[in-house]
Amino acid sequence: MTDVLLVEDDPLLREATQLTLERYGYQVRTASDGLTGLARFRDRAPDVAVLDVMLPHLDGVSLVRRIREVSRLPLLMVSARTDPVDVVLGLEAGADDYITKPYDIPVLLARIRAALRRTTDFTQHTPQGEETLLSFGDITLNTASMEVHRAGRLLELTPTERRLVLEFAAQPGVVLSRITLLERVWDYAWGGDTRVVDVHVQRLRAKIGRGRVVTVRGFGYKLAP
Repeated sequence: MTDVLLVEDDPLLREATQLTLERYGYQVRTASDGLTGLARFRDRAPDVAVLDVMLPHLDGVSLVRRIREVSRLPLLMVSARTDPVDVVLGLEAGADDYITKPYDIPVLLARIRAALRRTTDFTQHTPQGEETLLSFGDITLNTASMEVHRAGRLLELTPTERRLVLEFAAQPGVVLSRITLLERVWDYAWGGDTRVVDVHVQRLRAKIGRGRVVTVRGFGYKLAP
């Protein structure tokens, strides 16, 4: 059973979300503040975490940073704050996705499922048991294990960052639009907020080299040799 950590200080929303997730077969542990949420995480790492931004004692952005120090599990942030600065702060801290309140439960469920798929569906790109290496410059991607090496050194990438590398490496030199990346990496069936793509590309550049993912203004991004 998939274990979800839900950290939300609004008691009504927390209970309603927990009941709904449990109805869909998830095991849900909850916390009403950031420090308790961190303690729940340390007690047992969940499969995915849903974190509010505005939390007492330890805010959601700080909680994401603390978790990212030791784990690459999927992290989804939810907040009523839609200011671009708040969205970018959450994503730059290490969140994989950002959902604004009020949200429809089907949207939350879809985002959770998509986040989980990014951690488990890596082998769909190669036949069972086979291993393919994609190389571009000093970057190598193993499509079976989804491990990414740079100059022989294993890079610590989140599942979302590894999926980005896969999409770019599968089509080197081809410009991929933000909408295309949303659909392929985040499984968005609709346009969505493309800031999530921009922030993750910036984070990826910091790890594989700033000149490796080129911005094609007005179109999207492409992988450079």
